[in-house]
Amino acid sequence: MALLALRLGHHHLLHAPPAHRRLRSCSQRLVVSCSAAQVSGGAAAAVVWFKHDLRVDDHPGLVAACAERRRPVVPLYVFDRRILAGYSDTMLELLLFALKDLKSTLKLQQSDLLIALGNAEDVVLKLANEVQAGIIYTEEEVEHSVRSVLANVESSVSNGLFTWVNPPEIEVWSAPLYGYKSLRELPASRDQFLKEKLPMPTPLSFPTFPALNVGLDTGSLPTLEELKIFLKESRMPQDDWVPTKSTSARSILKATLRQRKIKSNVELSVSDGENIEDITTNAGASGRRIKDSFFASENSLEVRGGTDITLDALDAYLKYLEGTGKASWQELHDKVRFAETRDGASFYTLFGPAIQLGVISRRRVYHETIQYERDRNAGFLSPFGYSTPTVTSAVDAICSLEWSWLLALKSKVCIEGKYPLKFWRWKGYLIQYTSVGREGPAVLLVHGFGASLQHFRDNISSMADGGHRVWAITLLGFGRSEKPNVDYSELLWSELLRDFIVDVVREPVHLVGNSIGGYICAIAAGLWPSLANSLVLLNSAGSVVPSYSFIPLSKEGRTSWLSGLQARLLLLFLRSRAGGILKKYYPTRTERVDKPLVDEIIRASYDPGATTVIESIFNFNLSIPLNFLFDSFGGNILVIQGMKDPLIKSKSFVSMLREHCSKVQIRELNAGHAPHDEVPDEVNSLLSEWMEVNKTELKPALEKSKAI
Repeated sequence: MALLALRLGHHHLLHAPPAHRRLRSCSQRLVVSCSAAQVSGGAAAAVVWFKHDLRVDDHPGLVAACAERRRPVVPLYVFDRRILAGYSDTMLELLLFALKDLKSTLKLQQSDLLIALGNAEDVVLKLANEVQAGIIYTEEEVEHSVRSVLANVESSVSNGLFTWVNPPEIEVWSAPLYGYKSLRELPASRDQFLKEKLPMPTPLSFPTFPALNVGLDTGSLPTLEELKIFLKESRMPQDDWVPTKSTSARSILKATLRQRKIKSNVELSVSDGENIEDITTNAGASGRRIKDSFFASENSLEVRGGTDITLDALDAYLKYLEGTGKASWQELHDKVRFAETRDGASFYTLFGPAIQLGVISRRRVYHETIQYERDRNAGFLSPFGYSTPTVTSAVDAICSLEWSWLLALKSKVCIEGKYPLKFWRWKGYLIQYTSVGREGPAVLLVHGFGASLQHFRDNISSMADGGHRVWAITLLGFGRSEKPNVDYSELLWSELLRDFIVDVVREPVHLVGNSIGGYICAIAAGLWPSLANSLVLLNSAGSVVPSYSFIPLSKEGRTSWLSGLQARLLLLFLRSRAGGILKKYYPTRTERVDKPLVDEIIRASYDPGATTVIESIFNFNLSIPLNFLFDSFGGNILVIQGMKDPLIKSKSFVSMLREHCSKVQIRELNAGHAPHDEVPDEVNSLLSEWMEVNKTELKPALEKSKAI
């Protein structure tokens, strides 16, 4: 891949390929140049490669790099399309705000930030050669795509040719909230983890920088439009699907109902000139532009800028109840009221992107929040909870983010199960998945409520060995995926599946789902038909409604304190009876309910945010008929039904399918609610036969969705 206008050395220009030449007018100024001769005579340079750590505060990599006073420190940021692939336009804009602030901060320290566009392995290798780097510092990553980029950089550097004796070392650092000694020995259960009472390190102050006296022409940042053009022209053919993600599931559903003249309980028409896309309200806008605003625009909800701005915004957030005369603080307080769709949800809405970009570290947020709480209470922390809702929200969010990161990092050093576990970041949240198999049709397995991808423990490898490429995902809120404080719904999860197929699998799949996972698969196939080659439902949730002429849609609103109390009580009950309850769902083979299955479900129930997920049970709206979704999909559908399911009246359900869904193929099994795990051999055989029959009808990857 090309490096757009990246100069390394006064006379060395890496030319862009023809496809990129038309960008040179807007990206010519994105230049990095330096001379090796200018660093000779001193200590070998240290390169600090920034990715998701766009700050100088609490930055162990910078502290280590600056520890040797005579060593030149060269900060670097690379616009690598593989790292930025999942960024929305809003995130790209926030990224540019953060980089602008970081560059300014470094200049105040007599340093600067080098800017490059292209593949990180090419950029780092060339820069390391030019500045005679002895070491490269970069942050630890848990996302599979970014770890792959880091692995490419390590390979490039270790195999590269250098003008001196040894290639530079790559030092990976992290800034954990907890002072653990060994990831391998870290308990995977949050309940057990808290009993360890690990120390919490104090955030590091920013170091004193050595002057950047190496003659670097560091270049300047692209505009948002230039960056979008670069990313668009860097796309592979499979990436032409990306625009599919731009319209919400709710908008497509409303448009489909309107087109098919089906009534609903919500307004389906649009005003003159309005798009059917959900219209963002004023997002707490005051109607006037605020000086020194924390936000990119009036309608923005995400705090923008660098570390100082974010810390000031955090201070305003924590002091929400105290009132203020500052216009910028008043604006933030307005945003808090708008973003608080459920108790505590506003913190991540406002600060999530800044934390994801590393503008501020998790432990800095925690430290500042706890310090504020101590100041309010004469130096004490109450064992009965925090004194304000905003303190509670901030601490809960940070601890949840940290725990998800620790679980993901632990999975990289402790291989568990039969297949590799990977993590993908969706809307800022870590999602667990696996992929097995090198050839054959693509299959995506989706679990039911309370389970995870491990529920397909005896299906994944078997299907891969049978000539399929198998992906299995753990939905947001379950297993070892993150459990944020959001409103969980079937439409939210359907968008998760859509984006996973577009961003990770990158081609149409055979969608296979169990229970609520089956219903979510049906929604994804119905709203985005081009994503699915076929649909397989295993004891799916949902119902068949004859002659549907009215389909009610769920209305978004705040949850009640009662549903929260009910969720806590239900969670306690499920923990105490998990094994017994599961055995009822496995009526023909109760021995399949073994210790690993039960332990993982109980383990996940202690994760931060588990109560919020359970609470969603009381707000589920499975009112979209399966036959409506089948009709919208228009593809081949197989229903595998365990006839001894204690949750579903299987005979009645199968009868309704046969009467009203004539094109659906049905296979009845002597099993309960999870036939794929109760009788895996039978289900694997049925799935293999189904894939074989349908493999000749695969959809082209670039076909446009019928629903859009």
